[in-house]
Amino acid sequence: MPVAKVLVSMDEELLARVDRAARALGLTRSAYLSRVAARYLGVARGPGRTPAARRAAAELERLFASNPVTGGATEAVRAERDAR
Repeated sequence: MPVAKVLVSMDEELLARVDRAARALGLTRSAYLSRVAARYLGVARGPGRTPAARRAAAELERLFASNPVTGGATEAVRAERDAR
């Protein structure tokens, strides 16, 4: 699917909140805004869409909760990926 680049204007305080929310999820600003727009418009896809995916995500959260890592699950996955 082609990806379009857009210029969006918003209040600086709102942008700061968007950036904090994106960072908390380990996402880029663009990925976060795309996810929010997709959910708002009812076209969200991806992780958690099926019961099996939700069970797998819950199991990962349980594993990370019992074996905490600095930076959370996203940072741990990136570190593992980059180590290869």
